Amino acid sequence: MLLVLCVDLDDDLGRKTGFSTPVIGRDPVEEAAVALATADPEDSDVNVIFQGIHIYDDLDERDESVEVAVVTGNDEGDVKANREVGDEVDTVLASLSTAEDVTALVVTDGAQDESVIPIIRSRVPIDGVRRVVVRQAQNLESMYYTIKQVLNDPETRGTVLIPLGILLLIYPLALIGSVLDMPGIVLGTTSALLGFYLISRGLGLGDRLDEAVERGRRSLYAGRTTLLAYVVAAALFVLGGVSGMDTLEEVQQATADDIGAPVMLAAFAYGSIQWIAAAGLTTSLGQITDEYIAGRLEWRYLNAPFYVLSIAIVLHAVSAYFLNEVEINYLATALTVGTLLGIVSTLTFAVLESRFSDEESDHDTEGTRQTDRV
Repeated sequence: MLLVLCVDLDDDLGRKTGFSTPVIGRDPVEEAAVALATADPEDSDVNVIFQGIHIYDDLDERDESVEVAVVTGNDEGDVKANREVGDEVDTVLASLSTAEDVTALVVTDGAQDESVIPIIRSRVPIDGVRRVVVRQAQNLESMYYTIKQVLNDPETRGTVLIPLGILLLIYPLALIGSVLDMPGIVLGTTSALLGFYLISRGLGLGDRLDEAVERGRRSLYAGRTTLLAYVVAAALFVLGGVSGMDTLEEVQQATADDIGAPVMLAAFAYGSIQWIAAAGLTTSLGQITDEYIAGRLEWRYLNAPFYVLSIAIVLHAVSAYFLNEVEINYLATALTVGTLLGIVSTLTFAVLESRFSDEESDHDTEGTRQTDRV
């Protein structure tokens, strides 16, 4: 028996139509092809499946023993996709009720899908490989359409457009290094704009920006406090950065000699930690509020504000010690208080969660017993 295997390595059939794979038999395969063609007429796997049906019909008219099936992988990567194709080939072979030796004819649409041939060969002998090429794609008149498809296809734009965009950015970056070369500034600016455009298209920044705006709009209309908390936290972070830089400048002006990197970090942390801690408290309390309103609040979520306070206490004490603002006794006390605050909050909320969970479990058990008695 000849098994005509149509390979869809990235599972366009399953993702776009919802068909469960493998698809075995002439009629089910035709239904799958029509469904995929309806969902995405431009998908090359449509031609692969119809080519498999054509081969099946041609051999069937010659009274040869033949079967057709579609096997798919997934879009997560070559190794996982190949393994999934191998598993589906095993399923197809197990479903064939024949005493004849089975060989396979593999139908693909390109070299990427043909990378799975060794996996198929390890399970069934392969008589041949048929690659389907759409004739119209070779014509010059389809060049604009092909380029447009590359720009819109998330599977190819990341591998094609991003390197091209980086290459276009090389010249402007070199131009910045020799900024006095004024005649080339126009060419460098143009090249930079093209590079940024291609990189943004390759990374799908426009789609991500639209998704972020949509999430923000839903959060605003849903009354989620995290949206307000994030805005306030961003402002607090900015204030913290400004305050940290001011403290660093004061330390540099007060010191005649050059200060080392540890002292610089300590000065920045000493001036900004209270603002950053306030931002952390704001975001954690906003998240806790939303979780409570949604009915998903768990006791361990309440640890977040205490952890923020613990970390802030420790960092403030360490930075103050490096700046000679406090004695070592204060540092030891702050480290102890910060550590104990985190440990006590963790144990407290763990005990509360365990106790309330046990009470709910006992209540559910008692309700079940009363129901059984009735």
